[in-house]
Formats: sequence, structure tokens, C-alpha cells
Amino acid sequence: MPHMHALRFHNSLPRQAFAYLGGRLSYRAYVSSLAPVRFEEVPEPALPAEDWVRVRPRLMGICGSDTKQIFLNGARDNPMTALISFPHVMGHEAVGDIIETGPAVSNRAVGDRVAINPWLSCGPRGIHPPCSACEVGDYMLCRHFMDGHIPPAIHLGNNAQVPGVFAEQFVAHESQCFPVPDSVSDDAAVLSDPFAVSLHSVLRWPPREGKPVLVYGLGTLGLSAVAALREFHPESPIYCVGRYAYQETLARQFGATEVIVGESNALIEHIASLTGAEVLRPWSGVPWLLDGVDVVYDTVGTPETVETSIRLARAQGFVVVSGVEIPARFEWTPLYFKEINLVGSNAFGVETVRGDRVHAIEAYLTLAENGLDLTPMITHRYPLQEWRDAVLTIAHRKQTGAGKVVLTPE
Repeated sequence: MPHMHALRFHNSLPRQAFAYLGGRLSYRAYVSSLAPVRFEEVPEPALPAEDWVRVRPRLMGICGSDTKQIFLNGARDNPMTALISFPHVMGHEAVGDIIETGPAVSNRAVGDRVAINPWLSCGPRGIHPPCSACEVGDYMLCRHFMDGHIPPAIHLGNNAQVPGVFAEQFVAHESQCFPVPDSVSDDAAVLSDPFAVSLHSVLRWPPREGKPVLVYGLGTLGLSAVAALREFHPESPIYCVGRYAYQETLARQFGATEVIVGESNALIEHIASLTGAEVLRPWSGVPWLLDGVDVVYDTVGTPETVETSIRLARAQGFVVVSGVEIPARFEWTPLYFKEINLVGSNAFGVETVRGDRVHAIEAYLTLAENGLDLTPMITHRYPLQEWRDAVLTIAHRKQTGAGKVVLTPE
């Protein structure tokens, strides 16, 4: 059986224990030969069904969820473990070339350059008719992530049978492959997944026209949210919370009105000055606002950012959480008092874009073809076999200035 090299995660308690304990001293423990993640030879995957294709990647994006898995940034009681199978080849953001098609493939051909929608919903699983979520294009809410002819998993990168994209090749259902226009570069195409995540948040929970919004966090999702807001809500002031100088530069380039750096108290005071809201000061603790921003897009998702977002949103406003972090207690009294709409935003699917129903990745590729350029977010690129250096560059972002880090197949 032919083999290939791939980055695979092993659900091994001894390996996790070593990485966790060693990681307290150095991030290098998480990428050592004794850690759960290994770059190794694995069998080349077979096409799971006749309507699947084989893809050779050109570029692979490292998502925050990938680094969180490598750094074991999660708890063993995480409900998502019910929808993951091990061991699995990691990675779900990619642009690549189709090198083989199954006999039932009708819409794609060998040689097509494609961006990947990683979700393993009803279509890829061979389930007909589709569930109620997939029928309307909400593939991220599929009811059959445990069923069909492949093992449990929500998307490429956490399935024991279907490898993720951090490999010399991978397989995908033809419906997961979106042709990339000739004028759109590989750098632009590999950003289709993260932009689609933020596009979903902005389209599903938009601000009222002309009302101010806050983007909390200026990683890939936050910067994408800024670009999406400027594209679809050009009259709304866009306030942002970032941590690093390069993030401020990019945020302003993508359309931010104001970029703020600071802790919760200073942030709330600053937003109050920008919106004209009165600052409410409790006997102790953090202040809050009744008339803050219309919508907060929290792309970080820590207990602190969620609490601060609730304090900053206007009464009956929206806090949209797309960031993923370990939960913990926070002071949530303003949540009920202000009747805040606290909603989760999960990935993307078929969206309503200027009146038309179109898949989020297709919408992004059209925007990129028409001039939207997010490629300045990409700051570092490494060959796949140098994945350790790539991951450590992200871990030491404060020193390296890492934005979006991508992997190349060579």
C-alpha cells in the first residue's frame, strides 16, 4: 500500500501527560517526538466513495483550533469529543489541485484548483435525503456527523479515516471543492475558510445600519470580520480590540475606525467616549454601559472577553461569540439586565449575500476576484515537514509577530 507523510494526532494519555507537564516549562514539549502530534508515514487514503476526489495541497493554513489541539488547550469533558475520531491527520484549511476523481464525480475534474470546505455533513457521508440542517445549507449543524460511510467527525482534520489537509495529499467529496478563479492567488484562496467563518457571523447577526460595532480580537477571524463589516456595512463605525502593533496596522488597512489596546476597564471607558454612553460604576469591579455598541463580534471567546463584551453591548444588543476557549465562571449580571442576545457563531454554510443564497466560500472567492485582498495577514510560511517551527512561531507570536501562518507541501 502506498504511503505518504502527514501530521497526525494520537489520543494517547501518556503522550498527553508528557506534553502537558513538559509544556509548563517550554512549548517545545508539545512538538517533541513524545507528544501526541507526530509527523509520520501513513497509508495514502482511498476514496471513501465514488463521488470523492483526491487533492494535492498547494497551501495549508494553520487554524487556531489546530494549535489549541497541539497545545492541549482544552478539557477532557469538552462536549465536542463526542464528534471526533482518533488517530487523525490534522488540518482543514487548504487550496490544492485535484489529482484523481471517482467514477461518479460530475462537477469537478483532474487539474481543477480548489478551495476546501472541510465540513463532513450529509453529502460527503452519502446520506440521502439530507437532514433538516443540510437541506437549508447549515452544514455545520448536520445531524449525521456520527453516521454514513466514514467515522465520526465534524470536518476534515478530526476524522480517523479521512485525513486532514496537513499531508502530501488528502481526499474530499466533490461538493467540498470550490474552483478558484484564475485571478485569485493561492495565498488568497487559503484564507477562504477563516473569512467564511467571520462572514457567517456578520451576515447572520448584522448591525443596524450606521450603528457602531466592536470586533474583539484581531487574529485571522477578527481581521476577517473587519473586512466583512466594511464590505457589507460601510456606514457602521468599526471599533477593534487588538494586542499587537501589526494587528492595528492591518485592521486599519481592512477598514477599522479605531483600534484599542488595553484591559477591560480602560476598554470600557474608551468605548464610552467613542459612543457617548454613560459609564455605570458599581461599588467594586468593572464598569459597564447601557448604551454601548450595537453588536460585539467576540473572536477570542475567553470568559474575560465574553464578560467584557456583555458590558459593552447596548441594551438588547448582540454579542456574537466565534472564538473558542476553555469556559470558566464570569460575572454575567448585565446579560439578563440588559436583555443581551448572546449567540454562538459556528463556522459557515450557505448564506444570504445581498439577497442571493450562496455558499460562504463561493462568496469569498467572488469578493477576492473583485479586489478584496486579505493576503497581508499571511506573515510566515513553512514547509510541512518544518511544522514544529511553524507551531512555535505561533506560540511566540509576541516575539515573532506571527499573523496567519501557512504550510507548503515542500
